[in-house]
Amino acid sequence: MGRLTLGLLWGLLLAALPVCVTAQSYPTRPVRLVVPFAPGGGSDISARIVADPLSQALGQTVVVDNRPGAGSIVGTEIVAKAAPDGYTLLLGNISMAFNPALYKKLPYDTLRDFLPISLVTDQPNIVVAHPSLRAKTFHDFAALARSQPGKLTYASAGVGSGTHLAMELLMMTLKIELVHVPYKGTGPALTALLGNQISVFLSTFASALPHVKAERLRAFAVTSAKRAGTLPEVPTVAESGVPGYQYSTWYGMLAPARTPRAVVEKLNQTTVGVLNSPQTRQTMLSQGIDPIPSTSTQYLAYLRSETGKWAKVVRTANIPPQ
Repeated sequence: MGRLTLGLLWGLLLAALPVCVTAQSYPTRPVRLVVPFAPGGGSDISARIVADPLSQALGQTVVVDNRPGAGSIVGTEIVAKAAPDGYTLLLGNISMAFNPALYKKLPYDTLRDFLPISLVTDQPNIVVAHPSLRAKTFHDFAALARSQPGKLTYASAGVGSGTHLAMELLMMTLKIELVHVPYKGTGPALTALLGNQISVFLSTFASALPHVKAERLRAFAVTSAKRAGTLPEVPTVAESGVPGYQYSTWYGMLAPARTPRAVVEKLNQTTVGVLNSPQTRQTMLSQGIDPIPSTSTQYLAYLRSETGKWAKVVRTANIPPQ
């Protein structure tokens, strides 16, 4: 073997060595898990449920760092521009698929500046109405809306929020026309519905569940692919005459682009192991959220699909970019 060949082989070995060493020793200090929303929401709940078992599995503390602002852009940008060493991670959610269509300019590229690690959880949503509405089922509601175009109202947690876009998708599918009434969050929207100020609301499941159980709100359908275990009597939207319709608020873990692939793989294996553990699953299910572990490749494909899907909804609904 010539000197040139040996030199090339030695160079390749040296180039690969840092990645191998990084993967074997990682992590050697605490890991920061950025949540781009305020405490108490689905992203925060998901992050805090997985943080402790991840800390135990990795042998280093996983610190949840809430960085809310600008529809998740503030916290997401922090991770996009962080060192790609596996010590700053993001617990993102479905807003990552919305924002490219909702904002003229983002300080990052969703598909270029991140490496997906694994999907973590998702939370179904539920179509709810005030009991006084003259509709007992989802089918009744659709028929009522068709008979009175532009008369019924629906609330959202704000323009461009998941509850807004998912309802726009539902109206497009059903070919109905409702009047949009945006509120500053899910809480105010539910308050308005409870006060019979609006007709319907596509709410996050956990927020509406207590009111449905107390019969203060009527549940028409859940938006997930399957019925919710805590409300098994409520059908899905797909079962109710809208085949193929599905919407859930998903959450997933990502690293900055150029993070060593071996580190991403280690994080994936560890996260999937945590999500598959009976204790973690039970904790999540009790909170009304479902663990959905995935491979990095599956998460990337899903993120691409979701980004394209919601871009189409934003265009069709004529929502002007901010």
